[in-house]
Amino acid sequence: MKKTITLFCFVVSMQTLFAQTDSIDIKLQTILSEKNDDIRIGKLYDYVLLIQELDPNLNLLFAQKLLLLAQKQKDKIAEAFAYSQIGYQGYTTGNNNKSLEYSLKSLRIAEGINNSSVLAIVNNRLGHSYNLDLNKQLKIYQTAFKESLKTNNFTIQFITCTNTGSTFIKMNVLDSALIYLQRAEQISSKAKKIPFIGNMFSLTGKVYGKLKNQTLAAAYFNLAIKEMSQFNSPRFLTGVYTNIATYYNDEGQIDSCTRYAKKAIEVVEHTPFTNEVTTAAKLLMDIYRNKNNDLAMKYADMYRIANDSINNLKSIQQNQLLTFEEDLRQQEVATEKIKATEQRKQNIQYALIALGIIILLTLYLLLSRSFITNTKLIEFFGVVALLIVFEFLNLLLHPFLERVTHHSPVLMLLALVAIAALLVPLHHKVEKWATAKLVEKNKQIRLAAAKKTIEELEKKDDESL
Repeated sequence: MKKTITLFCFVVSMQTLFAQTDSIDIKLQTILSEKNDDIRIGKLYDYVLLIQELDPNLNLLFAQKLLLLAQKQKDKIAEAFAYSQIGYQGYTTGNNNKSLEYSLKSLRIAEGINNSSVLAIVNNRLGHSYNLDLNKQLKIYQTAFKESLKTNNFTIQFITCTNTGSTFIKMNVLDSALIYLQRAEQISSKAKKIPFIGNMFSLTGKVYGKLKNQTLAAAYFNLAIKEMSQFNSPRFLTGVYTNIATYYNDEGQIDSCTRYAKKAIEVVEHTPFTNEVTTAAKLLMDIYRNKNNDLAMKYADMYRIANDSINNLKSIQQNQLLTFEEDLRQQEVATEKIKATEQRKQNIQYALIALGIIILLTLYLLLSRSFITNTKLIEFFGVVALLIVFEFLNLLLHPFLERVTHHSPVLMLLALVAIAALLVPLHHKVEKWATAKLVEKNKQIRLAAAKKTIEELEKKDDESL
C-alpha cells in the first residue's frame, strides 16, 4: 500500500512538472523580474532543484531557456547560473570536459559580478567537475561554502557544506567529514525545509559505519530513509538504500544487504531514474552468484541493462548538449548580424551627415559673394566628398553585392572598382564645374572691388576740386 501511495505521489509530481514544461518561459520571466539579486538567484536555485530531482530531461531545457533569456535581458547573474547549470548537465552525463568548460565560463562571469550567492553556487558546480582530483575538488567546495556563509540562503550553505563533507569521505578523512556533516545538520535546523537533508543523514550514517559505530550508523540511515521518503525523490532515496546495503555488505550482514539492495531497485522502478540501480544490482548479482543462478542471472541482466541505459542516456544528453551548443552558436550569429545591420545603418547616417556638411560648406563657398576663395580649398572638399560618397555607396550596396557575388572577394573587389570608375569621372566633372564657378565668382568679387575703389577715388577728386 505504501509503495502504491509513493508511486501515485510521484506520478502526480511528474504530471505537475510536465504541465510546467509549457510554462517554463513564464516562470523564468517571473523569477528574472525580481530586482533583488540574492532573492532572484535563490528562486532560480529552488526551481532548478525541483526539476533535477523529478525530471532530468528538463534540466537542459531549463538551462537553454534561462541562458537565452538572461542574455536578452543582459542579466549577468542569470547568465552565470545558466552556464553553471549546463556544466552540471555535462557532469551528470559523464562529460567532464564539457562540464569544466561551462563551469569555468560561469565562474568568469560570476567573478565579475562579485555576488556571494552566485559565487557559492558556481563554485559548488565547478567542484563536481573535479571528481577525479579530490584535493582540487575539496578546495573548490570549501571556497563555495565560505562564500555561502556570506549569504542568508541556508539551502546553499547546507549543500556546499554537505558536498565538502562528502569529499572528505572519499578521501577517507572521516573526522573532517563528520565535522562538516554535523555543521550541515546545524544549518538545516535554521531553515524551514531543506530538500536534501536525507542525503546528509545518509552520508553521516556512512561515516559512522566506517567508524564501526553501528548504533549511530543505523540511526542516521533511518533518519535518511524517513526524510527522503517525505521529499519523494526516487534518485536520492535509492542512493540512501544503496549506501545502507553497501554498509551491511561490508559488515558481512548479507540478509540486511539483500533487503536494502532490493529496496534500492524497487524505489526507482518505472521512474526516469532506473539507471541508478547499478550498484544495488551488482551487490545482488555477487550475493546470488554461488547460491541461486537464476537470481544471479536476473540481477546480472539488470546490471547490464542499467549500464546500457546510463550509456544511452549519456549519449542522448551529450547529443542534446551538442545541439544546444549549435543553437547557441546560431543565436550568437543572428545577434551579430543584427548588431552589424544596426551598425551599418548608423554608419550610413553618419556618412550622410558628413556629406551634407561638406556639400553645404562647398555651396556656401561657391555662392558667397563676400570674400575670395582659394580653388585648392574646393579641390580638397571635393576629394573628401568623393571619399564619403564612395563609403556611403559601399555601406548601402554591401549586402546586395554580397548576395549577388555570393561573398566572393574577387567579385566584390571588381564591383567596388566599377563603382569607383563611375564616381571618379563624375567627380572630375563636378570639380571642374565648381572650379569654373569659383573662378567666375572670384572675378566678379575682384571686379566689384575694383569698381568700388574707382568710385571712391573719383569721389575724392570731385571733393578736392
